[in-house]
Amino acid sequence: MSDGIMSKAATMEIPISSNGDAGSLPEDDGLEQDLQQVMVSGPNLNETSIVSGGYGGTAEGIIPTSTIKGSGLHQPHPSPAVAGEEVVRGIAVEKFDIVKKWGINTYKCTKQLISERFGRGSRTVDLELETQIELLRETKRKYECVLQLARALTNHFYSLVQTQHALGDAFADLSQKSPELQEEFGYNAETQKLLCKNGETLLGAVNFFVSSINTLVNKTMEDTLMTVKQYETARLEYDAYRTDLEELSMGPRDASTLCRLDAAQSQFQSHKDKYEKLRADVAIKLKFLEENKIKVMHKQLLLFHNAISAYFAGNQQQLEQTLKQFNIKLKTPGAEKPSWLEEQ
Repeated sequence: MSDGIMSKAATMEIPISSNGDAGSLPEDDGLEQDLQQVMVSGPNLNETSIVSGGYGGTAEGIIPTSTIKGSGLHQPHPSPAVAGEEVVRGIAVEKFDIVKKWGINTYKCTKQLISERFGRGSRTVDLELETQIELLRETKRKYECVLQLARALTNHFYSLVQTQHALGDAFADLSQKSPELQEEFGYNAETQKLLCKNGETLLGAVNFFVSSINTLVNKTMEDTLMTVKQYETARLEYDAYRTDLEELSMGPRDASTLCRLDAAQSQFQSHKDKYEKLRADVAIKLKFLEENKIKVMHKQLLLFHNAISAYFAGNQQQLEQTLKQFNIKLKTPGAEKPSWLEEQ
């Protein structure tokens, strides 16, 4: 076996052994989802180029016209209709070739996936990288929970502020119309007005927190996970073509097999290069994501803590200072929407 097959860099091949519970295998939804993932990326038939010669170029038995120039033979000019048919045939052949290659690739990957799931094959594993990927997925799930709760808090608190605003207006109206209770209704109206103002300031901070966590989870983390999905697909293809090459290497060495072996070696090397490139891309993205996550969350958690603490301590000055510290600007009073509300 060639050195290209045995080189594993930071990875290793591990056999997939059955857990002995064959009855549970058909109920595993993961296999069906992975098969759907293999099948979903079909061939792109829009990215075809016009093939000269009508059937894929100067194949064997087709003589280029340049070789008979000056021979005295008259080459009739093809009619537009004939030329159009040749172009259509060329595109059709190229598309057929794309579909054929996609079909072969899908077959090999499906075979590899089923082999792994049923304990009859081996897969390449980078333990450190896959641990980091699983940790990212778990972190994303937990952050999504925090995001959901923070949005619920924002909505509930918004309703509270709206109620305080309406209650303050009612107290102010009654203060004007109830001379005997004018003072009592008056200071209650002022209290609700102050609470409403502080509430809108707090909501400005909480909404900024929600917006930042949303960007981190649904843009930054999701972008990294998209690269992870490409890496996992490349890993499956790499193992599929590795297995194919290993099977051919153990067969007879006749002329036909040697030709297929050379082709398999070339395809294996191509998928190996793709796999290693994506593995490096994922490692880099995970590193930068971790650094970015720490930086973002350090700022946002400090903001959330200081704003909540200042509000419930009744410290209006500290609350306003918190927004200035984190450069959060509220909308001007009198806007149609409350000053804290931003589009997400």
